[in-house]
Amino acid sequence: MARFVLIPGAWLGAWAWKDVTPILEKEGHSTYPVTLTGMGDRVHLATRDVGMETAIQDVLNVIKYNDLDDFVLVGHSFAGKVAALVADHAHDKVQKIVYVDAFRPEIVMEPQGGFDPTREFGPPPQGGNAIPLTEEIIDRIGKDVVGPNRKWMMSMATPWPIQLAKDPITLSKNYDETKETYVFCSLSGDPVDEIIAGKWGKLNGPYKVIETGHWPMITKPEELAKDLVFLTK
Repeated sequence: MARFVLIPGAWLGAWAWKDVTPILEKEGHSTYPVTLTGMGDRVHLATRDVGMETAIQDVLNVIKYNDLDDFVLVGHSFAGKVAALVADHAHDKVQKIVYVDAFRPEIVMEPQGGFDPTREFGPPPQGGNAIPLTEEIIDRIGKDVVGPNRKWMMSMATPWPIQLAKDPITLSKNYDETKETYVFCSLSGDPVDEIIAGKWGKLNGPYKVIETGHWPMITKPEELAKDLVFLTK
């Protein structure tokens, strides 16, 4: 049975996995959903300085204090950066890495993955250092989040600290690309066919495609859970 460390993407917390974790656990797997500092139930810890260094430590602490070994690291959205660097730091403990509609690292030993989210999603509220989730953002990358799911998601989402996006990561030679696997979401706006064809960089492992927008843990939890298990085999 697998152990899944689940890292949520922008605006989310451990709460986002609540429909996925019972499916995995019913099959005998263990789950460790993470809330990154500054979002979800840790939103009260948000400061201008919260960035990738803090996020990496959040996950490493979950690994350490749950005494985890031989686990599957799942990174959603921007948290692909987090998963990549955690897999670098804890390379001897990670069994697989699953990038769920996520940033995928290039196998280079130089800074990568930093970007300015205000150019895509607009500036934060005046004087703020985090970008709130809006209906417009959902309509752009996850319009299949509708009805009660959308109401729940909007009620739980917390602003995304900008520094988490801006901070780059730098891999070392410890990072093992052969452990990579992928879940692509065909309705999130990315050119999935081109990605699979290798036009946006080589895929180093198996993949699954889900017909959903950017948040499969909310719209297709059963299918996502099934694919996570498949990709660990």
